[in-house]
Amino acid sequence: MNHETDETTARVWRALGGSDDPPVPISRVSAGAVLPATLPVREAAGATVGACSLAAAELAAARNGGPAPRVRVDAGAVATAFISERHLRIDGRAPTPFAPLSGFWRTADGWVRTHANYPHHRRRLTEALELGDHDAPETLAATLAETSAVEVQERVYAAGGLAVAVAPAPERGSPPEDRPSLVEIGTLGESGGRHLGPGPLPLSGVRVLDLTRVIAGPVATRTLALLGADVLRVDPPATPEDPDSHIDTGQGKRSTLVDLGTAEGRGVLEGLLETADVVVAGYRPGALDRYGLSTRELISRRPGLIVARLCAWGWEGPWSDRRGFDSLVQAATGIAAIEAPADGRPGVLPAQALDHGTGYLVAAGVLRALTERQGDGLGRELRFSLAGTASWLLHDVVPEPVPEGDHDAEAWLTETSSPYGRLRYALPPIHYEGGPGDWRHPAGRWGTDPAAWA
Repeated sequence: MNHETDETTARVWRALGGSDDPPVPISRVSAGAVLPATLPVREAAGATVGACSLAAAELAAARNGGPAPRVRVDAGAVATAFISERHLRIDGRAPTPFAPLSGFWRTADGWVRTHANYPHHRRRLTEALELGDHDAPETLAATLAETSAVEVQERVYAAGGLAVAVAPAPERGSPPEDRPSLVEIGTLGESGGRHLGPGPLPLSGVRVLDLTRVIAGPVATRTLALLGADVLRVDPPATPEDPDSHIDTGQGKRSTLVDLGTAEGRGVLEGLLETADVVVAGYRPGALDRYGLSTRELISRRPGLIVARLCAWGWEGPWSDRRGFDSLVQAATGIAAIEAPADGRPGVLPAQALDHGTGYLVAAGVLRALTERQGDGLGRELRFSLAGTASWLLHDVVPEPVPEGDHDAEAWLTETSSPYGRLRYALPPIHYEGGPGDWRHPAGRWGTDPAAWA
């Protein structure tokens, strides 16, 4: 067991606004060559979980006094959690991770990656390519083979769908100057955030409004729920979440539906915001502004509010307003080219590591922001992106020699009953001495909870 905080985790901790010396050293338990890849995915995964565990321990000490509890990062737990969606079983059934029209496809001059898991994205993809009712994978492949990758990308995005041209591997050496940051942090508004008193968990009594979907944001908020927060996920009723994704990332939370397109829905959300401590939003830059939910408006109405935002492509630049997913960001940043197998087909990371890693970074940022708010009462905006995490993985994560050890995923899986049936799922990787080992309850039925705090 290693008792030193590794260089990558220490850098992440400082990026999140932490002190030069983390509050406690991290005990690390190796599990061999987990999450094998050309890029240092194992090291990146451990660093995001380590930073989040440190932030939980720090807030626990800030609320309860005394030294921060000791932190441990077990590489086996991390590796299992980073592919939690693959370990999930619902009455023995394994989820289907990608739809038939999602994946890599040859084009006239290279490769393109599509994402069509949601019905509306699938429809927009086929409409953009004028496939009509002929939407079999073979028909899509034939159409794409006669079109350039960039033309496919632009046509599909113009139609509201999702596709990106696969980029070549970036050149070795210095990263580009205009690359997205791993995290951006700013204080806003007047002092007004409530001081958190002693509590059994770091986030006991903290109210988190969860406006996220799919993986990265929900991983962040399920981590906040693990650590004691009352997390209420709010979704629009017209776009149902994938049930398997909801089951995987909905542990410990409640789920409700609010239509922000109506005055009634906006009023409901206003009521929730009146006593919220944290808002986590996973929509594109500006997407929520038309509802009066820009960061400045939120914090002006609720001084001391912590607002954490995440998006796919970063907060500035020509792609900032585009939709995106982990798989697309891997393709567009050169990761798919770096991880390509010998046959030349684009490759993938061994996990949706941009999603999961960003999720733990967001949770860590929220925890750190609440610790800082204990001293000054100020609201804060935190901004993350999958592209920022990708750039960090490509250029900043320090590779380490493969340690000894074996990975037994079964040791990090458990079962429980749920409204969806019997679940097998991955245990959370966040660990500090005296902390929780599992969520308080599994995911409930999507959208069936009242729009009210517990």
